[in-house]
Amino acid sequence: MSEASSAPATELVVVDAQITAPAAQPSPAQRLAAAFLLSHHGNTRAAYTRDLAHFFDWCDTEGIDVLAARRVHLDAYRAHLDELGVAPATLVRRLSALSGFYAYGQDEELIARNPVQRVRRPKVGDNVQSTGLSADEASLLLRAAHRHSPRAEVVVTLLLLCGLRVSELVGATVADLGYERGHRVLTVTRKGGRSQRMVVPPRAAAILDDYLAGRDGGPLVVTATGRALDRYAIWRLLRTLAADALPHLADSLHPHDLRHACATLALEAGASLHDVQDLLGHADPRTTRRYDRARHNLDRSPSHRLAMLFADTER
Repeated sequence: MSEASSAPATELVVVDAQITAPAAQPSPAQRLAAAFLLSHHGNTRAAYTRDLAHFFDWCDTEGIDVLAARRVHLDAYRAHLDELGVAPATLVRRLSALSGFYAYGQDEELIARNPVQRVRRPKVGDNVQSTGLSADEASLLLRAAHRHSPRAEVVVTLLLLCGLRVSELVGATVADLGYERGHRVLTVTRKGGRSQRMVVPPRAAAILDDYLAGRDGGPLVVTATGRALDRYAIWRLLRTLAADALPHLADSLHPHDLRHACATLALEAGASLHDVQDLLGHADPRTTRRYDRARHNLDRSPSHRLAMLFADTER
């Protein structure tokens, strides 16, 4: 490459889901990064933007041309992440972002091969580190939300009973509410820009209707001035509620804990793995299975049911 391509990716600016190049002439790697990021949406795009920026900055420090990087350079970068103490799940995501970036470059015939393809990735454990809340903790949080405000009750109820991601909640509008075959439904935008209709249970629907009080437009959950509540406001709200009802979680509770609780408690209540997978919008059932805390329970072994088929067989 005659033109340096290791300029920091931080020069790419993400504004209102659009990628714009800096005033200076962007390098080939920067142009490729901008094109690659346009194929992703929402939180995935934001995370991949940060991941590419980190790698581009590392390449700049090490004097490596991004588009000429080889397997040895990616192995060195992975070792660098290990030295920084990056969590396995984060390391897997960063390597996934880079692999997608280089695969996109292959498709565009800008590079001959993907240097990330055979880089070893850490195994992420079968169990999620955060298991959300117990049933008792979830009940205490719901009561605290009810005492706090109608808006707090809507936030906690939808996150907990519907398993929404916080981005899905803050992006929802009143117009996304509807009815289908007698069910109250909420259409949310999931990862990858995919739309999904979510059932709003009667309890949640009643709480939501009380909160909306006839309002028929705008963001679903709003501030006092009518603007959409953002993820940081929800984060602060949950910490406030935890300080009241769950003091041991006052400094650690975050929105995704309620999504975890939705999955684990639904599975423990007898919901099927596939139904919970659909509820959470997981593409891979193995992701949902990680939330099944009772899957190693010997009482649930299929061998017991199989043995019942032969209970009358003579020995």
